[in-house]
Amino acid sequence: MYATQSALAQYRKINTESGIDSASPHRLIQMLMSGALDRLAQAKGALERKDIPGKGLLLGKAISILAGLQASLDKSKSAEITANLDALYDYMQRRLLEANIKNDTTMIDEVSGLLRTVKSAWDEIDPSVPAGETALN
Repeated sequence: MYATQSALAQYRKINTESGIDSASPHRLIQMLMSGALDRLAQAKGALERKDIPGKGLLLGKAISILAGLQASLDKSKSAEITANLDALYDYMQRRLLEANIKNDTTMIDEVSGLLRTVKSAWDEIDPSVPAGETALN
């Protein structure tokens, strides 16, 4: 749970005027995914500008958000879905660490594509469904 709180705290700092305090749990997950995608785009831009320290900082922030998303999975619900998402979040974090070491924009693009796919599925979930009825909260 600490990773989730850390990711949320980080996102709050960046987006203080976005309504995060009044957002539903469903909306918070959407915001975290969007925040991670924003950091990945910024990291890719930093790498293209040869801003290596900036790239590392931004990839670190994206990794922290992914860790928070991973920690927020309710593993008592839909075991197969949560196990798959857990493994996917782990894979994305490892790819970003590798992208950071190798200065590889294709790895950043790969993770961005994977996260966009997860986010698009999340965006299709009806937020009026009680949180206890989904494994992805």
